[in-house]
Amino acid sequence: MKEDILNFIKYQLKEHCGRTIGIVIGFIIALSILVFGFFSTLFVIICMGLGLFIGNKIDKSDSEFFEDLVYRIQRLLSPFSRRW
Repeated sequence: MKEDILNFIKYQLKEHCGRTIGIVIGFIIALSILVFGFFSTLFVIICMGLGLFIGNKIDKSDSEFFEDLVYRIQRLLSPFSRRW
């Protein structure tokens, strides 16, 4: 019985990978919305997307991106540093 279930899961992941992953992700999102609420789940999804974007930039070693990011943060915080 256990082997049949594992073989079914392996078959689904091999033959229908996109569908299977989509169903699992959809189930996790639906469960999160039911347990935590819509906006909390949306916040987590946005944070995950931002983390994925930044992680992708780190993997590509795009130093220009980080130099631009540091410049923008310094420019954003400069009005606050003058008050201190």
